[in-house]
Amino acid sequence: MRKPRAEPLETLPMLPPLPGWIGAAPAETLEAAAFRSGAALAHLSQVTAAGDVPVALWRDRLALVAAGNCAEMAGRREGPGALRDALHLTGPGDDPGPAGRLLQQWSRAVARPVSVAHLTNALQGIGAERIALCLDAMGQTPVDRAAHVIEAVLTDHPRAETAVLILADAVLAKGVGATHVLPLLALTLRPRDLRLRGDDLRLACHRAVVSAVGQALQLACDLARAAARLRAVAPKLRAKAAGRAVDLFLSRDALVPGALAFMSDRAARRLCDRLVALGAVRELTGRETFRLYGV
Repeated sequence: MRKPRAEPLETLPMLPPLPGWIGAAPAETLEAAAFRSGAALAHLSQVTAAGDVPVALWRDRLALVAAGNCAEMAGRREGPGALRDALHLTGPGDDPGPAGRLLQQWSRAVARPVSVAHLTNALQGIGAERIALCLDAMGQTPVDRAAHVIEAVLTDHPRAETAVLILADAVLAKGVGATHVLPLLALTLRPRDLRLRGDDLRLACHRAVVSAVGQALQLACDLARAAARLRAVAPKLRAKAAGRAVDLFLSRDALVPGALAFMSDRAARRLCDRLVALGAVRELTGRETFRLYGV
């Protein structure tokens, strides 16, 4: 079988990385850390506004990384593959288990615009009134507001790390003018950070944002290039509704062929295998059965 012709590198999008001075070394003072985190968030917003990044897919892939960090905080051993399996290989209406519910919370949280109603539906154990108070949190910077939410909610719900980090990233997103939750604090905060209080917690959150923005930018660059490859091969697809399938791949971290419900099961499997052969999509599990596909 002939290998698909690779897209010339010069035609693929390149995103400017985080300037070195922002993440060169951890800031020693709260003021310096706040300045650096603000600069990192501004750079992230500017870079990703260009239109090359498949933003919905980016959020969903970051949700997987955040879920993995939350699983580790909870003492669970599931990595990305196990989390995907738990969620995507569970039948409609069935309980995906603890690992699947964890990823489900994150995937739901990032899927729709930030609102009290949406977060109430996505989160477990946090009521609408408390969520509304969190979204109206006060503080000098968006990161400070997020830190305040972490401290306040963990005081009342000490074992609700996942819900707290989703709320904190929702507050951060609202503070920077974003419409959807973008996992950032949940990528790099650690259990020891969540035990901090006051200025120590704020400093940890500012540092975490700088580190997370670097990770998020690298992923955004990788996905922008992968999305360009997928869009480039789309005209070669002969299957009916192939365009809808491409749009779905550009918005979801992982799909089973059955998720392409607008196609027959056989057609969906053939399309997925065709996209893999074209180098536009990856098979994520390495298995012969119960496969998952993603950009």
